[in-house]
Amino acid sequence: MTVAVMVNGHDINISKKLREYIEKKVGKLDHYLPEINEARVDLSAQRTARDADDRQVAQITVRSRGTILRSEERTGDMFAAVDLALEKMQRQIERYKDKHRRGRGDGADLGEAVMQAEAELDEAASDSEPAPKIVRRKRFPITPMTEPEAIEQMMLLQHDNFFIFYNADTARINILYARKDGSLGLIEPEVG
Repeated sequence: MTVAVMVNGHDINISKKLREYIEKKVGKLDHYLPEINEARVDLSAQRTARDADDRQVAQITVRSRGTILRSEERTGDMFAAVDLALEKMQRQIERYKDKHRRGRGDGADLGEAVMQAEAELDEAASDSEPAPKIVRRKRFPITPMTEPEAIEQMMLLQHDNFFIFYNADTARINILYARKDGSLGLIEPEVG
């Protein structure tokens, strides 16, 4: 069985040959992870990229049982960008499967990190620069998960700075973020 693949282009025309190539290659991802529900491929041309070898961008996103895996690659050729993004996705799937085979950490000792996150937020709020303008809004479905699952998801998505999730243990929206020393912090917002 092959995966249903959605191919979207942003500021780029997708040729029939390219679409068929992507559907054939990405449709085989279920060989690596049978639970894949859907695969989405976003293609774009970054005309403002300094290097001509970084102008063709291919991003692959797959969903499987509440887990989202994403890979992105840039090259001068769209077929090569798709191939590289696909190789990266295959590595992420292998890493994801390995982590599930070995089990997960317990994510303990986050209390101290929360206190430091609140202190960092207080420092940021004290700066009196004019407020930046919101130029983009993003909506996305979220799946309830535990803190260790959120950490794993953050790593799989390669979100280096933060990850927003619905904490299944507390039934609240939490924000996981990377600290300068390489550790993680957890923000647990409360209505004041």
